[in-house]
Amino acid sequence: MAKVHYNKKGSSGCPFSKNEEIKINIDDIGANGEGIGHIDGYTFFINGVVPGDYIRAKVIKANKNYGYAKLINIISPSEYRTEPVCKNADKCGGCTLQHLKYEKQLEYKESKVKNCLVRIGGIDRDYLDSIMQPVIGMDNPYNYRNKAQFPVGTGRNGEVLIGFFAGRTHNIINTSFCYIQSEISNHIIGIIREWIIKSRNKPYNELTGEGDIRHIIIRNGHTTGQVMVCLVVTHKNIRNTELLIEKLVNVSGMTGICLNINSEKTNRIMGTEIITLYGKNYIEDRIGDILFRISPLSFYQVNPVQTQKLYNTALDYAELTGKEIVWDMYCGIGTISLFVAGRAKAVLGVEIVPQAIEDAKKNAEINGIHNVTFICGAAEELAESICLDEEYSYLAKPDVIIVDPPRKGCDTKLLDTILKVNPERIVYVSCDPATLARDIKILTEGGYKIRKVRACDMFGMSGHVETVCLLSNSILR
Repeated sequence: MAKVHYNKKGSSGCPFSKNEEIKINIDDIGANGEGIGHIDGYTFFINGVVPGDYIRAKVIKANKNYGYAKLINIISPSEYRTEPVCKNADKCGGCTLQHLKYEKQLEYKESKVKNCLVRIGGIDRDYLDSIMQPVIGMDNPYNYRNKAQFPVGTGRNGEVLIGFFAGRTHNIINTSFCYIQSEISNHIIGIIREWIIKSRNKPYNELTGEGDIRHIIIRNGHTTGQVMVCLVVTHKNIRNTELLIEKLVNVSGMTGICLNINSEKTNRIMGTEIITLYGKNYIEDRIGDILFRISPLSFYQVNPVQTQKLYNTALDYAELTGKEIVWDMYCGIGTISLFVAGRAKAVLGVEIVPQAIEDAKKNAEINGIHNVTFICGAAEELAESICLDEEYSYLAKPDVIIVDPPRKGCDTKLLDTILKVNPERIVYVSCDPATLARDIKILTEGGYKIRKVRACDMFGMSGHVETVCLLSNSILR
């Protein structure tokens, strides 16, 4: 290997300078899928590289103990490297791991969960090795998404841009095909692009707040074949919607076409008002035997095949016999609540989004499930009040609490209440290993012990991973 020479005159005692070229071996992957390499103990983070690569790179930022560099070329490729199927893989912020062989992606995700639980959660590594089950991989890590979310903008030459944001920016990478989206979503984007051009509606400009069309949301039911298109727009008076309807109704499975009004100058994608242009403002899909109604504002897992595997794991960890009271915090449209209801005495689902709770109640009704109660409100607020409310006295002492929080994890007030309520088992479903580990630390310090852990790949080609953890306050038999 060539000896690396570097400038000793970097700022703040840093041994490297901006724009300096380096040669470096990549030996690890960071939390967001970036490659990690070291030179004499100094750490570099570099996108687009994998463990085993020997590369030439240019320093773009250098702090005292770590820096960032940009790949120039690969001198010697890793055995784990593979050619991305998408020409935009190195630019798009979605598929950050397409250049890494899929089996190695699974190893990385399992390791990511484990390292967070050890480093942040304080779990002994040897113990974790003994209880951690193998990661659940995908049979096909492409075309798995049942929800497409495309920003709309204008290029330098006035062309309509529809695609995805480049990594850590709001610059739209224009695309006509995405390999992780469903085939029907890719087809629909072509139709809508042509319509926008002909309709005289203007793409939204984030900087000025001007324009008509902000985002395109497409949902499709994996088991039902139903399709819904929702345009996020800045106002109600969108031109030539009849032409759009005429084109989209010919798409197989088209169930509904609607507008979502978001007139605020904000990065928030969707507003609260829905206007139905055609058909219904929801689709239906199944997880196992349960039929779910999904509206544009509802959260629903984007990978239907892996979702059933994830929920089966959560159900297995809950160890329900039919006698238990179960709380499902952050219940969304009731997916987990209804999935476990058949094996529980009674289930309480709590969610802060009103539309999601309405969908959850409707989902219980259409499935004939009567042992689930859904309440709208913040989980951290309601969890405590339920224990004191006579109306819900039959739910006040849960045997099992399931939490499936957003990326930021559980509110500390909710964790405090869980510790006070003292259920026998806690099943934690997480989409972020770092906040999972943070919350696990609080729960273990409060008297619980982690018993089982399993990672599940819901997002192939990206650095994201779901995890299910079981904690208990007694020895499991």
